[in-house]
Amino acid sequence: MHTYPETELILNADGSIYHLGLKPGNVAKKIILVGDQDRVGLVSSYFDKVTFTQQNREFVTHTGEYKGKPITCISTGIGTDNIDIVLNELDALFNIDFESRTDKVTKTQLEFVRIGTCGILGEHIPVDSFILSSHALGLDNLGHFYAKTQSEEVIKLEQKLIRHIALPENVVPYLTPASETLNKRLKNDSIFEGITITSTGFYAPQGRKLRIPVASEQMNESIYTFKDEQHYISNFEMECSAVLFLAKSLGHEATTICLGMANRRKKIFSTNYASRIKQLVFHVLEQI
Repeated sequence: MHTYPETELILNADGSIYHLGLKPGNVAKKIILVGDQDRVGLVSSYFDKVTFTQQNREFVTHTGEYKGKPITCISTGIGTDNIDIVLNELDALFNIDFESRTDKVTKTQLEFVRIGTCGILGEHIPVDSFILSSHALGLDNLGHFYAKTQSEEVIKLEQKLIRHIALPENVVPYLTPASETLNKRLKNDSIFEGITITSTGFYAPQGRKLRIPVASEQMNESIYTFKDEQHYISNFEMECSAVLFLAKSLGHEATTICLGMANRRKKIFSTNYASRIKQLVFHVLEQI
């Protein structure tokens, strides 16, 4: 039986997990992930009751009930590096015995839904639309540090994307599908569903130019034109690849649904953000 040493499974003096400051029992099996700390309070304002709150660093956690079902909302901050911390530590809360520092025999499957904002890459998608991720193509390198298992179907689609997109040299993407179970619950006729690209930054990694030239002038144009029989690239954001990859690797269900804030090709930005993000939060709570 493998025992996790203190340098691998790091616990605080009170027995809580290192970065999140949470203990087993503080978190529900249904978990909403948001980037912005202030959005946690927006989500939990819809709860019937809030039974637990905690903040450690940028990680704010509210646990409560919605229509009688336990649910947690936690902020991750921006970027896949933070998702690496959040997903691994949330899994540990359920699936590692902190006393013995060993894996629990019976594993608990969690459900993660990331609610975020994004840039729209599909020309046909209006600003302020809800966009559900069918897959995440990670331009970050987080997934490459873990052992990967992919189906032949996913590998073929990943290779098509790599061949088509004019990425900067040495950028090697990785593709992960979202949970079909969660997507079926969240999808409706007004919601767009496509491949989400997760980038490592907001400016050049998403094709924006301010004072420094970008490495690939053709990247965004090649993204706009990708199509195959079933898939297209719908949006840019900064966390989805790590959420889907880590959840799948750990045996959990995960997906991302975003509010499209800016149509990058048409250069149109949202004027209705505040009301639409509330509608998105309500939709997710109702469906999960």
